[in-house]
Amino acid sequence: MMEIDGSFGEGGGQIVRTAAALSAVTGTPVSIRNIRMGRPKPGLAPQHVEALLALARLCSARTEGVAPGSSRIVFNPGRIKGGTYRAEIGTAGSVTLLMQCLLPAMLTAEDPVSLEVHGGTDVQWSPTIDYFRYVFLPALRCFGARAGLELRQRGYYPRGQGSVLLKTEPSALRAAHLSGRGKDIEGISHCSNLPGHVARRQAESASKVLRKAGLEPNISHEILKAPSTGSGITLWSGFKGGSALGSRGLPAEAVGEKAAEELALELRSETTVDVHLCDQLIPYLAMAGGSYTIREISMHTRTNIWTAGHFFKRKIGVSGEDIFAIEAV
Repeated sequence: MMEIDGSFGEGGGQIVRTAAALSAVTGTPVSIRNIRMGRPKPGLAPQHVEALLALARLCSARTEGVAPGSSRIVFNPGRIKGGTYRAEIGTAGSVTLLMQCLLPAMLTAEDPVSLEVHGGTDVQWSPTIDYFRYVFLPALRCFGARAGLELRQRGYYPRGQGSVLLKTEPSALRAAHLSGRGKDIEGISHCSNLPGHVARRQAESASKVLRKAGLEPNISHEILKAPSTGSGITLWSGFKGGSALGSRGLPAEAVGEKAAEELALELRSETTVDVHLCDQLIPYLAMAGGSYTIREISMHTRTNIWTAGHFFKRKIGVSGEDIFAIEAV
């Protein structure tokens, strides 16, 4: 039984998600202790519980301690089975973080997998659903991943009630050496149960920031009547993205500016991926090998490299100063 200290590095839920995902892929039983000790409310949150239980169903795992507030779990995986699955987070918990936990196992299943997830598609502290489908999934396909996503309904904090369908085919993952830069800047500005000018103002302010930087974006609008109320904008170019979400009292212009400034910062760097995609791809570097460059090494990246190192002999190295190279050999 492999033992992992969940308080290492940033001490959040990422260690749990990554360790459980790679446990399923490698068939290695794992015990994780001190879960989320770096957070104001330590232990598993409901969204972590649902991710672990969904993964357990996918790989016929036996579990211990998978309950809200638990600071220690045991995850003992079995065979990964294709088929149709459903995960109901029950709140505005992030659907993208749950899918990232299950994706490594879904891709290595012997048969196709269809996963329907209900929860928050555009919520704080997680990739937006547009970042997931227009930045993360295209990068993952470079590793040979056969995966597609359908956004059925957006869900915002606190009600959630978003819906997505993720489908995968058995994939022979291969090393990916990401290079080049995106040629175009795309974006989606959206709002639900709010005046349509909210989405337009977000897009206009983002465009203004990007044009000042010499960039010309193409941003579409979505004006929705979903069960939950909220707004947001995601921008992307190649393997880089920027996003921001609306909140009560925050002007729509500030939302658009934040997303545009985030993307502009990444595009000014002569690197291949953004700081968020860097840590999200670490499990696949560990599984298949590859390389890319990044402007900054985040604590999330260092934590994911440390966690993945428990499961694979392949070493993930970091080198450089102003531009960092991440390489797995």
